[in-house]
Amino acid sequence: MERLGIPSVMVTDGPHGLRKQSGSGDHLGLLDSVPATCFPSAAGLACSWDADLVYQVGVALGEECQAEDVSVLLGPGANIKRSPLCGRNFEYFSEDPYLSSEMAAAHINGVQSQGVGTSLKHFAVNNQEHRRMTVNAVVDERTLREIYLASFEGAVVKAQPWTVMSAYNQVNGAFASENNRLLTEILKEEWGHEGFVVSNWGAVNERVAGLAAGLELEMPSSNGAGDRKIVEAVQNGILSEEALNDAVERILTVVFKAVDNKKENAVYDADAHHQLATKVASESMVLLKNEQAILPLPKSGSIAVIGAFANAPRYQGGGSSHIKPSKLDNTFEEITRAAGETAQLSYAQGYKLETDELDEHLLEEAKDKAGSADAAILFIGLPDRYESEGYDRQHLNIPDNQRTLIEAVAEVQKNLVIVLSNGAPIVMPWLGKAKAVLEGYLGGQAAGGAIAALLFGDANPCGKLAETFPVKLSDNPSFLNFPGEGDIVEYKEGVFVGYRYYDTKEIEPLFPFGFGLSYTSFAYSNLKISSEELTDKDSVTVSVDVTNTGARTGKEIVQLYVRDAVSTVKRPSKELKGFAKLELQPGETKTATFELGKRAFAYYNVDLKDWHVESGLFDIMVGSSSREIADRVSVNVQSTVNIRKTVTLNTTFGDLLSDPERAVIANGMLQQFSEGSGMMSSLMEDAPEMMTAMLNFMPLRALAMFSQGSVSEEAIHGIIAKMNENL
Repeated sequence: MERLGIPSVMVTDGPHGLRKQSGSGDHLGLLDSVPATCFPSAAGLACSWDADLVYQVGVALGEECQAEDVSVLLGPGANIKRSPLCGRNFEYFSEDPYLSSEMAAAHINGVQSQGVGTSLKHFAVNNQEHRRMTVNAVVDERTLREIYLASFEGAVVKAQPWTVMSAYNQVNGAFASENNRLLTEILKEEWGHEGFVVSNWGAVNERVAGLAAGLELEMPSSNGAGDRKIVEAVQNGILSEEALNDAVERILTVVFKAVDNKKENAVYDADAHHQLATKVASESMVLLKNEQAILPLPKSGSIAVIGAFANAPRYQGGGSSHIKPSKLDNTFEEITRAAGETAQLSYAQGYKLETDELDEHLLEEAKDKAGSADAAILFIGLPDRYESEGYDRQHLNIPDNQRTLIEAVAEVQKNLVIVLSNGAPIVMPWLGKAKAVLEGYLGGQAAGGAIAALLFGDANPCGKLAETFPVKLSDNPSFLNFPGEGDIVEYKEGVFVGYRYYDTKEIEPLFPFGFGLSYTSFAYSNLKISSEELTDKDSVTVSVDVTNTGARTGKEIVQLYVRDAVSTVKRPSKELKGFAKLELQPGETKTATFELGKRAFAYYNVDLKDWHVESGLFDIMVGSSSREIADRVSVNVQSTVNIRKTVTLNTTFGDLLSDPERAVIANGMLQQFSEGSGMMSSLMEDAPEMMTAMLNFMPLRALAMFSQGSVSEEAIHGIIAKMNENL
C-alpha cells in the first residue's frame, strides 16, 4: 500500500528447501521454481537427533531466502505421525512430540537467525490427507495436550515463529482456521505467540469467524471477497474494530520486521550448501541391519548396483514442498567415485518406476549382474506416485516388481545390501534375504554422495529412527480408526501413539523408535541423578557416561525416557524426555547430561486444566532406543498440588485410603464397622485379603446397611462433611 508506506513481502513454500516460483507462479505452488538447495525432508532430518545440525540447515535456508528476497519460509511441519499411511509424513518429524518440537524449534531458530520468518504448520491435529479439508478430528483433551499440541508448544515457546499456519481440518467440531480455543486461548494467550496466524491455502471456512478466532491472514487471495466480509462485519457490529486492529497490527509487525531485516545484495555459496546437505544426509540415514558386518564394503572386487533409484534418485516428497535442486547427485556415479579404480562396478535397472508390473528382461539382467559379482547393492523404495501431499497410502508395501526383484537377486547373491528411498515406513517380509539394510529416507539433493560415503565407510552411520516401523500395518495403534468414517476420525488410541503403544502393549516392532546401528559400538555406565527426592517445583540433573568400545570414531544418540511407576491414570510404559548426540573416538568416554523439570514427570490433568505430577516413584531410563535400555534409576517426586475430590455417599473406601489424611478417618470407620458386625469381624479374621479387596470398592452408603446399625446414616453424613471441610 504505497499510500501508507506499507511494503509487500513474499512468502514461499518450504520447509526442506526454498520453493520460490519463477514467473507468475500459481496458488498451489506446483509450477516451476528457482533452483535452491534441497535438504533431506523432515522424516529423515529428525533421524539425525541433532538440533545443532538442524539449526545449520535453518541458517542455510535463511541465507537462500535473503538472496531470493523471500521474507517468510512456510515450514517446518510439526504434526505427529499418527499413522504410517499419512501421505505427508515425509514432511513431518516424528511420532514423538518432544523430539518433534525440539527439531522444529532448531529449524525455526536457524531460519530466523537470518532475518527471515517461518510458518510453523499445520496447527493442529492434521494427521491425514484423506478428506483433509473437511474431516473433523475428534480427540480428547488429555491426548490433545500431551501429544498433538505438545509437538507445537515447545517450538512456539522456544523459537517464536513469525507466523503459524492453521490446518485444513476441524478439531473437535471447529475448523482449525476458526478455532478460538486453539488460535487465541492456547496459541496466543497461553503460549504467548507474538506473530500472526495464516491459513493453509484454501483452508478458510468463514472469513469473519476465522478473524474473530485469531486467524489474521487468509491465503491465497480471495480477490477481495474476504476483506469485504470483514468490513461489513465491523460496520454491522458483528466484529469489533479492536479485533480487526489487533489482526492488522500483528501482520504489519511481521511485514516491517521482514523489511528491517532485509539484507541487500545477499548471496549464498551453493557449493557450501551442497556440502552441508551431504553431511546432513549422511547423519540422517539409519543403518537398520548389518549382518556379519558386511558394511562397510571393501573398495575392491566386483559390485553390482541394481535399481532404477540408483540412476533416478527419489530424494524428496511430492506436493507443495517439491524443490528444484541447485545440484543433484547421481547415486551410481557417487558410488563409482567412492569405490575408486580398484573396484569393478556394473549397473542394472531392475524395474520400471512408472509401473508395478514386472519386466522380465530387466529382472534377468539384474540377476545376471548380481550373480557374477562379489556383492550387490539393491536400491528399492517408494516411487513418487506412492506418497505425496493430497492423498494417503493404502498399504505399507513396496511395488510388486521391486519385491520380486529382491527375491530373485537373493537367489543368486548372498551378499545383498539394500538401500531404501521412502518417506515413511514400509513392511519388509524380505528382510531375511538381505545382509544389510540402509534407510535413506528422502535424503535431498546430496543423498547419492551420502549413501556412497556410508556404504564404503567414509562416513559412519549415526542416525536413529524417529518413528516405529511396524511388522504389519494392523499393529499400528490407529489401525481401526484411520482415516475414519465420512468426515469424522476418532483418535480412540488416546496418548498411546507410536512407541508409547508398542512398548506398553509389548508388541514387537520391525524396528523400534530410536533404533539405529553404527560401525562401532558403545557402552553406558555410571548413571547418576543429583537427588533421589524432589518436589514437582524442583529439577533433577541426570548424567550417564558413554564409551566408544569399538575401533572407529562414531556418534551415539543417548535417549532418556521417564516412566511413572504407579499412576492413577493410564500412562505409557515410557516417554522420551531428553536426548544427546555424542561424538566419540575409539576408547573415549564422554558424559551426557540432562536436566528434568516438572513436565518430564507430568501428565495433563483435565480437571485441573494444567500439567500435574502425582507423588511417587518415577523410573529414569537411558539407552540407545526405546527397546534397548542400558540402565535405570528411580527418583521420588512429591507433588505440591493436593488433588482432593469431594467425598460423597458413593465415594469408596479405596478412594479414601489412598489419601493419607482421609485414610485415618476411613480406617476408624472400618474398625467401627468390623466391631459392630460379628459376621464381618469373623470374615476379617478368616479371609482378611478377600475382605480388604471387597471393602476397597465398597461405597460409604453401604456402611449403614452392612454394619447392622452400628454406623448410622447420620454419622456417615457427618463424617463426609468433616472430610470435605478443607477442599
